[in-house]
Amino acid sequence: MITAQAHPAQPRWQQLWRDAVRDPHELLRMLDLPELATKLSAAAAGQFPLRVPRGFVARMRRGDPHDPLLRQILPVIDEERVVPGFGLDAVGDAAARGATGVIHKYTGRALLVATGSCAVHCRYCFRRHFPYAEETAAASRWAEALDYLRADSSIEEVLLSGGDPLSLSTPKLAEFTDALAQIAHVRTLRIHTRLPVVLPERVDTELTDCLRRLRQNVVVVIHANHANDIDASVDEAMARLRATGATLLNQSVLLRGVNDGADALTALSRRLFDAGVLPYYLHQLDRVAGTAHFEVGDETARALIVTMRERLPGYLVPRLVRENPGEHSKAPV
Repeated sequence: MITAQAHPAQPRWQQLWRDAVRDPHELLRMLDLPELATKLSAAAAGQFPLRVPRGFVARMRRGDPHDPLLRQILPVIDEERVVPGFGLDAVGDAAARGATGVIHKYTGRALLVATGSCAVHCRYCFRRHFPYAEETAAASRWAEALDYLRADSSIEEVLLSGGDPLSLSTPKLAEFTDALAQIAHVRTLRIHTRLPVVLPERVDTELTDCLRRLRQNVVVVIHANHANDIDASVDEAMARLRATGATLLNQSVLLRGVNDGADALTALSRRLFDAGVLPYYLHQLDRVAGTAHFEVGDETARALIVTMRERLPGYLVPRLVRENPGEHSKAPV
């Protein structure tokens, strides 16, 4: 008698991923906000579907139509507005293509679009129109991307982005990091990820063991926009990441109706520090089609930074920047 081989159970984080909320009406029922149904956009949800883990939904305030976490992920009619100056590739990714899935804009570092998948679909996402089907580094088992990195000895830092690189399974990530370890001139691996915030279960033992083995300096840049993004489960995930020896930074986007006040930004910096994460960048909005309702003017943004400097030590004040296509670094605002 031949018995079937048992398949290993999926990690818990993948099970939670599959259980994410994908129906905007279900989300509003969960939050006791039926009145917001008239503001939903089927067109926006069709083009860029809702996806949000239930643990992140649990941090939202029930009955509050202005909840800052809800505003980040709810597809609304405002996204349908056509606004001059807002396009499909606001940061010039296409012009900086080095190889399949490789974006090479800045001296000494290259970015790999590891995957198009994310555990959460943020409505202000600057790659919401990115051609992931054709431009994903992991699709060809990293071969073309790795060849590009080997051929350019000036590249000392590799950034994994996406989508979200931690949406890949840990064995898939290890496939890349094991190969990267053979490229002597790459000294730093930087991972840009929202998963430890919206799905902190992703930071499991398998992942931390993988990170701990890396020979490069490891920097993990998380993405939190509001102090309410962070709860005890995120604190625990940050502690596990710090224990690997990784440097933890945060970058935020300045968003109208989410964090466009000095109190909100000050609270975010303090909450990040409590979690062991240093504020890094506060980005002005990338002007991607469908996001104009989030934009905050430069004068307001600079005034917010002035107030933060008055309230916080310098190491908790993020740098206010904008990414301009064709420039060789982020531009101070």
